[in-house]
Amino acid sequence: MNFRQLSGVLDIYGSENFYDGAGLAREFEYWNAAGLLAAHAAIAFTDAATIRFGGFKSSGEDHMAAVDLLRETVSRDERGNEAVRHLARIIEEKNLVSYSGDVYTRADTEKLWKHLERYRAWALELLG
Repeated sequence: MNFRQLSGVLDIYGSENFYDGAGLAREFEYWNAAGLLAAHAAIAFTDAATIRFGGFKSSGEDHMAAVDLLRETVSRDERGNEAVRHLARIIEEKNLVSYSGDVYTRADTEKLWKHLERYRAWALELLG
C-alpha cells in the first residue's frame, strides 16, 4: 500500500468516525453537534476521494474549495456531479450555521443528514 492509498484509508476511517458521532448526536437530539459532525464527515469523505484520485486534499479555511477540488478531481459523470451538489449543500449549511451564530434545528439536521447519506453512499462506492 502506497502513501496515497494509506492516506485515503485513514480519511475513510476518520469520516466514518465523524459520521458515527453525527448519528449519535442526532439520536440524542444534539442538533448543533449533529450538524457540525455531519459536515465534517462529508469533508473527510471528500479528503479521502481527492487524496485517492488526485494525490492531495483541500487544506484551507474555505471548505467550498473542497467542493471545487472534488469537481476537478473526481466528478466525471452525472452521479459525481450530483455528489458535488450534495457536498456543496452540506458546506453551505455548515457555513450558514457556523458563521452566523445560529444553531441547527431538528429540520436543519434532518435535511443535512439526507444530503450526507447520499454523499456518503457515493463516496463509499467510489472509494470501495
